[in-house]
This record gives sequence, C-alpha cells and structure tokens, in this order.
Amino acid sequence: MKHTNRQTTTATATDLHRAIDRRHAVTITYLDEHGDQTIRTIEPHSIETTTTGGRRVRAMCRLRGDERTFDLTRIVSYTLHRIAFILDRPTPKTPMPPAPTRSAAALIAYELNRDVITAAFRARHIHRTSTLAA
Repeated sequence: MKHTNRQTTTATATDLHRAIDRRHAVTITYLDEHGDQTIRTIEPHSIETTTTGGRRVRAMCRLRGDERTFDLTRIVSYTLHRIAFILDRPTPKTPMPPAPTRSAAALIAYELNRDVITAAFRARHIHRTSTLAA
C-alpha cells in the first residue's frame, strides 16, 4: 500500500497511468466530500486535468458498478493489483464520424473536434451528476 502523503502527486499519477496501461485494478482509500473514508476497488481509464488545474481519475467503481470520478488529492492511499478489469465501461453517447484519411490537416481538425465534443459531453454529464464518489 502506498500513502499519497509520502510521495508526490506526480508519482501517484504515474502509478495510476501504469494501471491504466496494464488494465489492472487499483484499491484506493478515498475521502468523500463529507470527509469520510471509503475503500474502493476501481478500474481507472483516464486521468484528466480540470480547468482549475486539479487532477481527477475517471474509473469504473467495482462497489457501485458504475463510472465514477475521484479527485486525485482525495486519494489517501492505494494498492496496485495484477487483477484485470472486469467491468464494461459505458460507451460515449455522442458518436463520432469515421476519421478522415484525405490529409493530415483534416485528421488534425478531426482530432481537435473530437476533444471539444468529448469535453462538452463530459461537462454536461458532470453537471447533471456528482463529480465526487458517492
């Protein structure tokens, strides 16, 4: 078990990125918005930076069986496992057209637009639901 107060946020993020790459579950001790500690086993799939500069982990929560967002600064400790993911991640609700292959400029524009659409979808989704683990 690694305690986040004994290492940098970068080291924690690096370990979580490694779990994402290897598709390995992580057990975290997490402080919820009320200051209560909960222990969750999660299947992380991304680490995002918020507009205010904070970092959050998007993951499937095995306790809830649903996708959740965890603020990286509220993770008290974590354990990396070698067990594989078992939960299916929900698919985005905004389908993207197939990527263009006619030019590099068209492909770059497509990728930039995909980032904007994905961010807009998440903003709407996050606005409707709590961004903290419940």
